[in-house]
Amino acid sequence: MNREQELLVAAEEKKKQNAVNIAKDPYYPLYHIASPVGLINDPNGWIHWKGTYHLFFQWNPFETSHGSKFWGHVTSTDLVHWKEAPIALAPSESFEKDGCYSGSAIGVDNKLYLFYTGNVKNNNERESYQCIAVSEDGFQFKKLGNVLDVPSGYTAHFRDPKVWKQGEDYYMVIGAQTLKEEGCVLLYHSKTLMEWENLGVLADGFGYMWECPDFFTLQGKDILLFSPQGLEADGIHYQNTFQSGYFIGDWQVGTNQYIHNSFQELDHGFDFYAPQTTEDDKGRRLLVAWMGMTDGFEHLHPTLDYNWIHQLTIPRELSIKGNKLIQSPVEELTLLRAGKVLDAIVEGQSEAKLARASEWIFYPEGKGAFAIELFNYFKIVYNQMEKTVTIYRDRLDGQGTESRTAIVENSIKEVRAFVDHSSIELFINDGEVTFTSRIFPKLDQNNMQIDGNGKMIIWNLEK
Repeated sequence: MNREQELLVAAEEKKKQNAVNIAKDPYYPLYHIASPVGLINDPNGWIHWKGTYHLFFQWNPFETSHGSKFWGHVTSTDLVHWKEAPIALAPSESFEKDGCYSGSAIGVDNKLYLFYTGNVKNNNERESYQCIAVSEDGFQFKKLGNVLDVPSGYTAHFRDPKVWKQGEDYYMVIGAQTLKEEGCVLLYHSKTLMEWENLGVLADGFGYMWECPDFFTLQGKDILLFSPQGLEADGIHYQNTFQSGYFIGDWQVGTNQYIHNSFQELDHGFDFYAPQTTEDDKGRRLLVAWMGMTDGFEHLHPTLDYNWIHQLTIPRELSIKGNKLIQSPVEELTLLRAGKVLDAIVEGQSEAKLARASEWIFYPEGKGAFAIELFNYFKIVYNQMEKTVTIYRDRLDGQGTESRTAIVENSIKEVRAFVDHSSIELFINDGEVTFTSRIFPKLDQNNMQIDGNGKMIIWNLEK
């Protein structure tokens, strides 16, 4: 048995052994993609290929920490029901021995190619290699090795290739750090997928490292998604350890000329990072992100008792409204609705029962302020005068609550939420503002408290 087979067998055995824990954990999600054992983080290789959605992800099956990463793999035909697929990549070769880091997928000539970063650490010295693997069926991959080294002028923090085809040519964006420890995104060009020309810096200007870039055209504009590290908190902005956001602009195809507006955050919750998009055969631009954050609270997650940590977001459809990206839950999620348990006008202070896997929509009356509390743990407050929405949750270290706030430019017409055992995703005005967060309320709590006037609809969700 070779090294790759040894790792794959060991990872599958870990997953099999932990199945009993997953079945017992009340915080394990019903309809989100989560780790079957160990740690899950960045979505990778997100693609709609030959009628099937393929979603790969960073995965450490052996520890609930950020160690040597594999590529896990799930598939779906409806964006709701996901099937486990064989592990796609294991860190078995010398150019990836300390992790198959993030990357992307592209379909060419009936073959599926994965581009990823091979991570190597020798005596605390990091090496980074951009690698490629290929498959004819989308499940069994053959590694073709390193196709791109770190360019001069940059550190080994050079990773997360996103590849696409434009006309007859291929392009790649990749996150990088200069020798002055400044973050940026570099642009590459290729005719063959195997040989790449550096076109230079596509965007830079702040932070010490830009991770997980994604570049695509939407409604005639060119969007750069990325996750900058090293932004200091500024009022209500940049409150998480690391951020995720975007530019909207215009790219001169074939060059590194990209004129764009200012950086905007994608999500305002506690747990959102490394988003990646794909376009499906309906022409939709779909986003999935890691519902997690590298911070001081990871070691306090109660799911560690069941040998797993973190999950991914639900798929979201992107659009542009004004100068902002809008994230709307994909329409297929209505397939989860098992039964409507409430459809009522609420006034003043009222209560409702809320299942731990549920969807609810609140339509405020007029422009009035409101507050909604879930499970005596998580609260949403709309301040009409300041035009802000603030969320609060109990801290995992028991030291009170923590909060995140966003400006809502237009009056709130709708608040939609997806709750799934240990997470909540909030969509204000159909995704004009979003908040994504993990939540760990006490298990005996099933109440919702509403302070405000409007209409509340609640569905229980089942797979």
